[in-house]
Amino acid sequence: MSESNLLLRVHDLTMQFGGLRAIDGLSMAARAGEVTSVIGPNGAGKTTFFNCLTGFYKPTSGSLTLSHPTRGALRLDAMRSVQVTRMAQVVRTFQNIRLFPRMTVLENLMVAQHNALQRASRFSIAGALNLTTYRRAHQAAIEDAMKWLTRLSVAEVADKATGDLPYGIQRRVEIARAMCTGPLLLCLDEPAAGLNPKESAELTALLRSLAKDQGIGILLIEHDMSVVMKVSDHIVVLNHGKKIAEGSPASIRTNPDVISAYLGEDDDDSPESSISIAPQGRSANA
Repeated sequence: MSESNLLLRVHDLTMQFGGLRAIDGLSMAARAGEVTSVIGPNGAGKTTFFNCLTGFYKPTSGSLTLSHPTRGALRLDAMRSVQVTRMAQVVRTFQNIRLFPRMTVLENLMVAQHNALQRASRFSIAGALNLTTYRRAHQAAIEDAMKWLTRLSVAEVADKATGDLPYGIQRRVEIARAMCTGPLLLCLDEPAAGLNPKESAELTALLRSLAKDQGIGILLIEHDMSVVMKVSDHIVVLNHGKKIAEGSPASIRTNPDVISAYLGEDDDDSPESSISIAPQGRSANA
């Protein structure tokens, strides 16, 4: 793996809950400009990994190190969740959409820029007085929001209440909101959940474009194998908290350990056996 675009290095990560070892000695890496998918059957430890990465859980042992272009090596496992977002610029979406349904789409994206606007308002003083510095910052935030809404082809719904929009549009708005925070690493938890085939195909093209054009790393948890195989540059496979395989989509598709984990043991050992690309069952505790 090239060190020049190495963004995240995970070393011997372990997460223990009493007698349950949800993550067991995981080591992996992710690069800027690429999509890295983390897959596995329900209960494999994928969401637990995301929770450790984004500061919701403190790992029992091991390390998560982000190579920040200006701040150097940052130990995410030593940070609080808010620091992971603000300092390390690691941003996450969730399996269940967490937009503000009664706010407009534009207002949702403005909320994502709250920290910058708060600084510009000097903690409400400049905002209350409508000073020039705050007006400029507010206008810049609107322009940035509209840039991402346009980029994700949802600018026409900027003034609509988010909760009134179709599910697929809400997924795009959620990603646009995440991009407004300026992420270095974007962690997406089942972004294709609930999408129809056309929307899934559009999402695949969008994610590959964001990674390549913006130079960010994308970490993806996804059960829809058709999306995973098309969007991924690299795939890591977990089962019962352990990494059982990693590599290119082509190598993962025919890996016997992966096939066994997803489909169970089979008498058919022929080389033609491969993972079905049909969507698997979903679970919040994946």
